[in-house]
Amino acid sequence: MNDPIALLAKALQESPSTVVFTGAGMSTESGLPDFRSQQGLWKQYRPEELASTDALNRNFEQFAAFYRQRIEILGEVQPNRGHRILAEWERRGLVSAVVTQNVDGLHQAAGSKTVRELHGTLTRVRCQSCGSEYPAERFSSEAACGHCGGKLRPAVVLFGEMLPENALSAAMDLALSCSLFLVLGSSLAVSPANLLPERAKRHGAGLFIVNNTPTHLDLVADGTIRDSIGNVLEKVNEIIRKNQRLTANSI
Repeated sequence: MNDPIALLAKALQESPSTVVFTGAGMSTESGLPDFRSQQGLWKQYRPEELASTDALNRNFEQFAAFYRQRIEILGEVQPNRGHRILAEWERRGLVSAVVTQNVDGLHQAAGSKTVRELHGTLTRVRCQSCGSEYPAERFSSEAACGHCGGKLRPAVVLFGEMLPENALSAAMDLALSCSLFLVLGSSLAVSPANLLPERAKRHGAGLFIVNNTPTHLDLVADGTIRDSIGNVLEKVNEIIRKNQRLTANSI
């Protein structure tokens, strides 16, 4: 069997513990621009300059405008078929958890319950001073905390900040304990998140990568697939359902 999609379907059915790791490619299939594709005013700036602790502290008006635009765009998109299939697989026991680099909340919107957000979320804002949290919609009209008057900011990891220790630790535990690690839409170029599939593979897990461009782990992966995530997951889902029907009919 040399077909990587068939191999992935077989691995999913046989794996007692599968962790899915998603990157920007998962979100772009919902029509969400990736981080570096902001248009209009933002093409004059590097996103790293606006999505940073320095911008938060020194250039808040542009920082707030940048994130208000991102939050507005997020309100216009919906989970795609890939998100929905992953949520279905979790309900059916085929997926144990999703670890994501994305901040859009689309996995949860699709119905996934066990999601570890390595870079935080754009669906919430929090006070920089007291930590109080609010729905992201508040940020469109308010920049001050209702409790202490402190500065509001999106609950995401900015350039210049560390990843949340709890989320990273939980993700690492999942990587070290899973039997299958599936990468969807990540170039695996951002550290320390890109250490997760490597650690999983080193501890004996199967590794499959679905991404439109090569990654540094392609040579050690059990399968690599260059296609849209939605197409791949639909094909895998069809194979799994067919196998389950055949098994049921043979009993």
